[in-house]
Parts: sequence; C-alpha cells; structure tokens
Amino acid sequence: MSLLPPFFAKPADIAPIWLVERMARLVFSGVLKAHPGLFERLGPYQQVRYGFSPTDLPLHFIVVPEKCSLSVSRGQAPSADARIGGPLVLLLGLLEGRCDADALFFSRDLSVTGDMEAMLALRNALDDSAIDLPSELGALAGPFSPLVSGVARYVRAKTLEARVPAWN
Repeated sequence: MSLLPPFFAKPADIAPIWLVERMARLVFSGVLKAHPGLFERLGPYQQVRYGFSPTDLPLHFIVVPEKCSLSVSRGQAPSADARIGGPLVLLLGLLEGRCDADALFFSRDLSVTGDMEAMLALRNALDDSAIDLPSELGALAGPFSPLVSGVARYVRAKTLEARVPAWN
C-alpha cells in the first residue's frame, strides 16, 4: 500500500543518497532544536538504533537518539535494534502523533520488529511532543516558509487524514 503521491516518491528513487540524507538531517535537526527534550523520555532506550523503513520508498532511516544521529541508506535495510516499516505518510503521522500506532499495527499497515519495549518508549516520547512537520519544513524555507508550510499541510491532509483518522 502506498499513500505517497508519485511526484514525491520518484525523486527519492533518483536523488543522490547524500542529498536525501542531507535534507533528512536538516529536518531532523530542526525537530530536535524545536523539541530539545524529545529523547530524554527514552531513558535507557536512548542508545537503541531505531530503524524506519518506508514501504513506498527505496530508503531506510536509522536514528540513534543518544548521538542525535540520523543516517539514510538504500537497498537492504541496515541493522537496527528496533524497526518499524510502513508507508512513509503513516510513519510521519506517527512522528507527529496523528495516528494510533496500535490500530495501524493490528491492521497490519505497520510492521514492528526487534525490541518492542524500545519502540513503545519511542512512541510514548513522540505522543507528547506536538511535532508539526509542515511548520518544521517551513522553518527551513526562509522567505518561502508560508508557501512550503501550506503545501506540506495540504499534502498531509490529502494523504494522511483522508486515510487514517486522528486518535487524539
């Protein structure tokens, strides 16, 4: 199942991995700057290697909270202590706390492997974070902030909210 519009998926197929990683790191850094205590709630799970594998993109993301690091790869998924896979839109919805992770897991829209306690700790940390990705993207766009934020909100509404109702 893919919820991602093709005009977003195609560039991820052809863009150099260094460029994709650079863009992902910019957004990641912006989120951490706006939410500096995000990983503190993880406690002993800060050292876990969390893997995120969108099923509709040929990419894999590894986040190590303890190091505030993010890496991106293509091909076979790199090793991770805990991994979640599913459509990118749903993974981003989870990041923002806009989706019910349990419902998506039990409906098989998401797959979770590895350290379930670590993944639960991450979910709990994200649930209270109030991350707003369109705002984070807009913050990176300088004078184009209103345009970028508006487009991102529109895409989110058309892809995520039409598919999965908010749970909180």
